[in-house]
Amino acid sequence: MVQIVSMGAINYDINLFVERFPKIGEEVPMKRITRIPGGKGANVAVAAARVLDPGEVAFIGGLGDDQIAERQKEVLDSEGVNISGIITVKGAESGQAYIVIDSKGENVIHTLFGANHEISPEDIEEEGRLALIREAKVLAVVDPPLPVVEKVMELGKRHGAINIWDPGIHCVKGYDSLKDILKFVDILLMNAVEVENLTGVSEPEQVKKCLSPINKTLTVVKKMGAEGSQLIEPGDKKSILIRGIPLQKYGLKVLNTVGCGDAFHGVLAGSLAQGYSLIEALQRANLAGAFKATRSETRGSPTREELEGFFKKIINQK
Repeated sequence: MVQIVSMGAINYDINLFVERFPKIGEEVPMKRITRIPGGKGANVAVAAARVLDPGEVAFIGGLGDDQIAERQKEVLDSEGVNISGIITVKGAESGQAYIVIDSKGENVIHTLFGANHEISPEDIEEEGRLALIREAKVLAVVDPPLPVVEKVMELGKRHGAINIWDPGIHCVKGYDSLKDILKFVDILLMNAVEVENLTGVSEPEQVKKCLSPINKTLTVVKKMGAEGSQLIEPGDKKSILIRGIPLQKYGLKVLNTVGCGDAFHGVLAGSLAQGYSLIEALQRANLAGAFKATRSETRGSPTREELEGFFKKIINQK
């Protein structure tokens, strides 16, 4: 039975590892290069699937009619993700991302979205995809086109799912421009910059004041990287800081921060589907993001066993 539907970009990632980023016009040598499946929506699906059982996570997204698409499907299927909702866009290239990563684990990303941006609300209304959405407990949505986000969020609300949206770059449009989507959202995931881009403010009470006229039940989760995450709940509840994992304290090194937010999102969704409280789910999401940072691969999110083992290691060393 499908517990989670993840929706968003699916890309083929070309990771370029360098000692440092070049200045404008400068050439720097690469230490190594990797070519692996990625894309935020697919990464979230894999992160959720690794902490659930096979077939409990479905992915909906667009792929071209090319060899990359076939490889992407094989990889998702091998991770236990239900791929029946994937949309094949004829004549389009599958998405690709070129990611430069320095020795500190910081990154710069250049993306060809391709088929990711060619899907429509009508694609979501196909009976097989509607069945996945009706069955899901949680919808974890990232970066499909906005008309598609609105359709999926509306369907999720209609059928009683927990709607999670990470609006990313769309935050620059401002909350008033996104109000038709925000009214259907249960949990809004953003980093600190995105919170300010969306609302024009940063303090939790001000954020609530901006968003509550649109959606009085909207919960905001501010992703704060190594510092953890901040839970901003509606009404009179005070914001709560869920502290991050100081990796250096435990003798661990940051290798690559690409995909940490996706691991966070996927494990948050997976934990909510498993019945954890929101605070417990955020604690597990923090662990997953920290674990991912210690892995060089984009999809370095933990399995259920790795997540539990990582938790025990942290607890035992406190």
